[in-house]
Amino acid sequence: MPERNHEFGKFGAQGIKGHEAVARQLDRLAGFVATPITQRRGMLARLSYLTRTPRAKTAARAAGLTVSDRTLKSWADGRATPSKKSLEQLEAVYLHVRRQNVARYLVQRLNRQGRGTRVEFHPLNQAEVARPHQREVSYRTLNVRHWDSVVQAWASGDGEGMDRAWFDDITTDLGSDHGAYEYVANIGFAA
Repeated sequence: MPERNHEFGKFGAQGIKGHEAVARQLDRLAGFVATPITQRRGMLARLSYLTRTPRAKTAARAAGLTVSDRTLKSWADGRATPSKKSLEQLEAVYLHVRRQNVARYLVQRLNRQGRGTRVEFHPLNQAEVARPHQREVSYRTLNVRHWDSVVQAWASGDGEGMDRAWFDDITTDLGSDHGAYEYVANIGFAA
């Protein structure tokens, strides 16, 4: 059974961890606000998302929003401008709450009542690796039927948990060479 890569890139291979590529794809599916938070429109969209209902405000507070209601109102009215640190906190809270809100929907969408979602594994880039050190890796596809642990780890922002769920639960279905797909150029799936 293949082990994890301990010195990835030592011979010039280029790629990212598979779970990071999956997280990027899940972020695309989550549909975050496209306007940057540094623009007033982007900030207002995030504020609205986090404060429009009592339940949303409670979730934002639980996710770490420490700004007072009065300050939030003054930001929304344009009477005050948030600092860079406050904008970073607002963005982090927004991403966390949005992920939590869409996680259940994404699990249903990706599991598709047991039919699963086809995932494409694009191998890492070995163009800079000397021939004797290159690993035989090819484009692969896999139908993933159980997304629960991956999506839950993504929603909670647990990178290590997502790595374990992706590498140990999902890629092992690729067979004996699943360790070759710990790092990839891209992971593609759509639901």
